[in-house]
Amino acid sequence: MYFIIFISLLILQRLSELYISRQNEKWLLANGAVQYGQSHYPFMVGMHTAFIISLLFEYNWRSGTNISWGFLIAFLLVLAFKFWALSSLGKYWNTKIYRIPNVYPVKKGPYKIFKHPNYMEVVCEIALIPLVFGLFFTAIIFTLLNAAMLYVRISAENKVWAE
Repeated sequence: MYFIIFISLLILQRLSELYISRQNEKWLLANGAVQYGQSHYPFMVGMHTAFIISLLFEYNWRSGTNISWGFLIAFLLVLAFKFWALSSLGKYWNTKIYRIPNVYPVKKGPYKIFKHPNYMEVVCEIALIPLVFGLFFTAIIFTLLNAAMLYVRISAENKVWAE
Protein backbone atom coordinates (compact mmCIF):
# COMPACT_ATOMS: atom_id res chain seq x y z
CA MET A 1 0.00 0.00 0.00
CA TYR A 2 2.85 2.44 0.82
CA PHE A 3 4.37 1.80 -2.59
CA ILE A 4 1.12 2.55 -4.43
CA ILE A 5 0.72 5.83 -2.55
CA PHE A 6 4.39 6.74 -3.05
CA ILE A 7 4.52 5.96 -6.77
CA SER A 8 1.19 7.71 -7.37
CA LEU A 9 2.43 10.86 -5.65
CA LEU A 10 5.72 10.63 -7.52
CA ILE A 11 3.97 10.39 -10.88
CA LEU A 12 1.67 13.28 -9.91
CA GLN A 13 4.70 15.35 -8.90
CA ARG A 14 6.47 14.62 -12.22
CA LEU A 15 3.36 15.48 -14.24
CA SER A 16 2.97 18.71 -12.25
CA GLU A 17 6.57 19.60 -13.04
CA LEU A 18 5.93 19.00 -16.75
CA TYR A 19 2.86 21.25 -16.57
CA ILE A 20 4.82 24.03 -14.84
CA SER A 21 7.63 23.59 -17.35
CA ARG A 22 5.17 23.97 -20.24
CA GLN A 23 3.69 27.15 -18.71
CA ASN A 24 7.17 28.55 -18.18
CA GLU A 25 8.10 27.57 -21.74
CA LYS A 26 5.25 29.71 -23.07
CA TRP A 27 6.48 32.67 -21.02
CA LEU A 28 10.11 32.12 -22.07
CA LEU A 29 9.21 31.95 -25.77
CA ALA A 30 7.00 35.04 -25.46
CA ASN A 31 10.03 36.84 -24.04
CA GLY A 32 12.35 35.86 -26.89
CA ALA A 33 13.98 32.74 -25.46
CA VAL A 34 15.94 30.44 -27.73
CA GLN A 35 15.96 26.67 -27.11
CA TYR A 36 19.21 24.69 -27.02
CA GLY A 37 20.11 21.02 -26.54
CA GLN A 38 17.06 19.66 -28.34
CA SER A 39 18.89 16.54 -29.52
CA HIS A 40 19.33 15.04 -26.05
CA TYR A 41 15.90 15.98 -24.66
CA PRO A 42 13.98 12.92 -26.00
CA PHE A 43 16.60 10.65 -24.41
CA MET A 44 16.18 12.45 -21.08
CA VAL A 45 12.40 12.06 -21.22
CA GLY A 46 12.81 8.40 -22.16
CA MET A 47 15.22 7.79 -19.30
CA HIS A 48 12.89 9.33 -16.72
CA THR A 49 9.93 7.37 -18.12
CA ALA A 50 11.95 4.14 -18.05
CA PHE A 51 12.91 4.99 -14.45
CA ILE A 52 9.26 4.96 -13.36
CA ILE A 53 8.62 1.74 -15.30
CA SER A 54 11.69 0.16 -13.71
CA LEU A 55 10.45 1.11 -10.22
CA LEU A 56 7.14 -0.61 -10.94
CA PHE A 57 8.77 -3.66 -12.52
CA GLU A 58 11.41 -4.21 -9.83
CA TYR A 59 8.92 -3.71 -6.99
CA ASN A 60 6.59 -6.31 -8.51
CA TRP A 61 9.49 -8.63 -9.41
CA ARG A 62 10.60 -8.60 -5.77
CA SER A 63 6.98 -9.22 -4.73
CA GLY A 64 6.95 -5.97 -2.82
CA THR A 65 9.46 -4.77 -0.28
CA ASN A 66 9.29 -2.91 2.99
CA ILE A 67 9.57 0.84 3.13
CA SER A 68 12.77 2.39 4.45
CA TRP A 69 11.69 5.34 6.56
CA GLY A 70 15.25 6.70 6.66
CA PHE A 71 15.50 6.84 2.86
CA LEU A 72 12.00 8.30 2.68
CA ILE A 73 13.00 11.12 5.04
CA ALA A 74 16.18 11.71 3.02
CA PHE A 75 14.10 11.85 -0.18
CA LEU A 76 11.68 14.35 1.38
CA LEU A 77 14.62 16.57 2.39
CA VAL A 78 15.96 16.39 -1.17
CA LEU A 79 12.48 17.24 -2.44
CA ALA A 80 12.41 20.34 -0.20
CA PHE A 81 15.77 21.36 -1.67
CA LYS A 82 14.35 20.81 -5.16
CA PHE A 83 11.39 23.10 -4.48
CA TRP A 84 13.80 25.76 -3.19
CA ALA A 85 15.95 25.46 -6.32
CA LEU A 86 12.98 25.53 -8.72
CA SER A 87 11.24 28.39 -6.96
CA SER A 88 14.52 30.36 -7.05
CA LEU A 89 14.49 30.06 -10.85
CA GLY A 90 10.82 31.02 -11.06
CA LYS A 91 9.64 31.46 -14.66
CA TYR A 92 13.15 30.61 -15.90
CA TRP A 93 12.91 26.99 -14.73
CA ASN A 94 12.25 24.47 -17.46
CA THR A 95 12.92 20.85 -18.30
CA LYS A 96 14.38 22.11 -21.58
CA ILE A 97 17.31 24.49 -22.02
CA TYR A 98 16.17 28.02 -22.84
CA ARG A 99 18.01 31.29 -22.77
CA ILE A 100 16.61 34.76 -23.27
CA PRO A 101 19.25 36.88 -25.05
CA ASN A 102 21.06 39.30 -22.73
CA VAL A 103 19.61 37.61 -19.64
CA TYR A 104 22.11 35.95 -17.34
CA PRO A 105 21.80 32.99 -14.97
CA VAL A 106 19.77 33.38 -11.78
CA LYS A 107 22.03 33.94 -8.77
CA LYS A 108 19.65 33.58 -5.83
CA GLY A 109 18.66 30.79 -3.47
CA PRO A 110 20.93 27.75 -3.86
CA TYR A 111 22.22 29.24 -7.13
CA LYS A 112 24.26 31.69 -5.04
CA ILE A 113 26.18 28.70 -3.66
CA PHE A 114 26.12 26.02 -6.37
CA LYS A 115 26.32 26.22 -10.15
CA HIS A 116 23.80 23.43 -10.82
CA PRO A 117 21.81 22.76 -7.62
CA ASN A 118 18.84 21.28 -9.47
CA TYR A 119 21.09 18.66 -11.07
CA MET A 120 22.66 17.88 -7.69
CA GLU A 121 19.13 17.26 -6.47
CA VAL A 122 18.30 15.04 -9.47
CA VAL A 123 21.36 12.87 -8.72
CA CYS A 124 20.12 12.36 -5.15
CA GLU A 125 16.52 11.84 -6.24
CA ILE A 126 17.34 9.13 -8.80
CA ALA A 127 19.40 7.27 -6.20
CA LEU A 128 17.05 7.71 -3.23
CA ILE A 129 13.63 7.04 -4.78
CA PRO A 130 14.35 3.34 -5.46
CA LEU A 131 16.11 2.92 -2.11
CA VAL A 132 12.93 3.93 -0.28
CA PHE A 133 11.69 0.45 -1.23
CA GLY A 134 15.01 -1.40 -1.50
CA LEU A 135 15.00 -1.42 -5.30
CA PHE A 136 18.77 -1.68 -5.68
CA PHE A 137 18.81 -2.70 -9.35
CA THR A 138 16.87 0.42 -10.37
CA ALA A 139 18.98 2.61 -8.07
CA ILE A 140 22.27 1.42 -9.58
CA ILE A 141 21.25 1.29 -13.24
CA PHE A 142 19.50 4.65 -13.28
CA THR A 143 22.15 6.40 -11.20
CA LEU A 144 24.63 5.39 -13.92
CA LEU A 145 22.28 6.33 -16.79
CA ASN A 146 21.50 9.63 -15.07
CA ALA A 147 25.22 10.39 -14.66
CA ALA A 148 25.70 9.96 -18.41
CA MET A 149 22.61 12.05 -19.18
CA LEU A 150 23.67 14.83 -16.83
CA TYR A 151 27.13 14.90 -18.38
CA VAL A 152 25.51 15.65 -21.73
CA ARG A 153 22.94 18.03 -20.24
CA ILE A 154 25.32 20.08 -18.11
CA SER A 155 27.83 20.29 -20.96
CA ALA A 156 25.09 21.66 -23.24
CA GLU A 157 23.87 24.10 -20.60
CA ASN A 158 27.36 25.35 -19.76
CA LYS A 159 28.02 25.95 -23.46
CA VAL A 160 24.86 28.05 -23.73
CA TRP A 161 25.78 30.24 -20.78
CA ALA A 162 29.39 30.62 -22.00
CA GLU A 163 28.15 32.38 -25.17
